[in-house]
Amino acid sequence: MSADWYPGIKAFRAHWNHAPMLQQTFETLEREFADENDACIDAAKGFVECACRLLIQELDDPLNPIGTWPDSPIRNAHPSFSNWVSAAFRLMAIVERRDDPFSKVISQHYSLTEALGKFRDVAGTVSHGKEGLSKKLSAHHRRSALLAADAIVTFLHEAYLEREPDPVRTFEPYERFEASNAIIDEFASLRAELDEEGFIRAVVVLPDGEEVPLAIETSRLLFGVDREAYKFVLNACREAKAAAPQDAEVVA
Repeated sequence: MSADWYPGIKAFRAHWNHAPMLQQTFETLEREFADENDACIDAAKGFVECACRLLIQELDDPLNPIGTWPDSPIRNAHPSFSNWVSAAFRLMAIVERRDDPFSKVISQHYSLTEALGKFRDVAGTVSHGKEGLSKKLSAHHRRSALLAADAIVTFLHEAYLEREPDPVRTFEPYERFEASNAIIDEFASLRAELDEEGFIRAVVVLPDGEEVPLAIETSRLLFGVDREAYKFVLNACREAKAAAPQDAEVVA
């Protein structure tokens, strides 16, 4: 199957299934690669850039956006492909020191980025018009481009999954915070009542007086209504969990 050549891209697309442009770019890549068209090279490069821009939106601090950093790779009005990838790596803050051996791994991904960009410039059929009688590339060339794009996306995606997004400004859904939600649901509770202004608090009252309870977890309600409150409650519940006595091990 064609998707076997880009499992990392497929996983990233599945994780961000609520991002319309990312989904559209993936569909183009999948279609062109399956049809053995060289346009899949343009789509591969486009997917990497779209993924990087999505992660920058997710991780960037609105009070200190990366575009305003003195040495930001995307300070200019029209950042290049490699600039977007570099900015995504910067926001991940994966390497803490310049002499970190892991930096060599990252440098190889930068090399892949440069190679994919140049490959697209030479071989891409969509971004730059080609001579009409030019021959198509081989399957080997198309697969090489997909493998390079997949390596970059996989690295960024796996690094991102190790982080916990900020619940106040994330684009991630409620389900992304499974561990945090469990803490809130264990140590916080919700009373079912109606306040003086008539706002519903966990119970819906129908015109005939019938009451319909809301089947919703405390964490889900907080996440959907007030992200700041969610974050405040989460911190308080984490402290409560840390202070809670641990179950003693039963000695046989």
